[in-house]
Amino acid sequence: MQRFYAAFNERDYETMQSLYHDDATFSDPVFQALNSTQVKAMWQMLLTASKDLQVSCRDLTASDQHGRCRWDAFYTFSQTQRKVHNVVRAQFVFKDGKIIKHTDWFNFWRWSGMALGVSGLVLGWTPFLRNKVKDAARRKLDKYISTGKP
Repeated sequence: MQRFYAAFNERDYETMQSLYHDDATFSDPVFQALNSTQVKAMWQMLLTASKDLQVSCRDLTASDQHGRCRWDAFYTFSQTQRKVHNVVRAQFVFKDGKIIKHTDWFNFWRWSGMALGVSGLVLGWTPFLRNKVKDAARRKLDKYISTGKP
């Protein structure tokens, strides 16, 4: 996991991709139920678009089968040019030395307030905004994959 977060901070999506099992799954409040191909493409899409991402990981614990940590991401949200500090809890399941299941949790309302401003603060707790953001992110990822970039 240390290698994963070091690569993340360096925006080295190829190393991150290599750490996922071929049958991996990923979910967070925005990107849900991704398969291995999709999660690998997600990291490539996000990291190649980011200009100022900084990631730090703490409270890291791991065994051969499970891992968890808290990580912080500092970046500019590209759609609004607003600064974001996202605090994320991550949980991993490993198989054959690779990530087979990766689940991240963060406070969507807190994130939406930073990323979207007043509309995020007012509507960030609603299913309407949450679904709108999830749908837009999934469309963006699907388009990214269909263009053959990953």
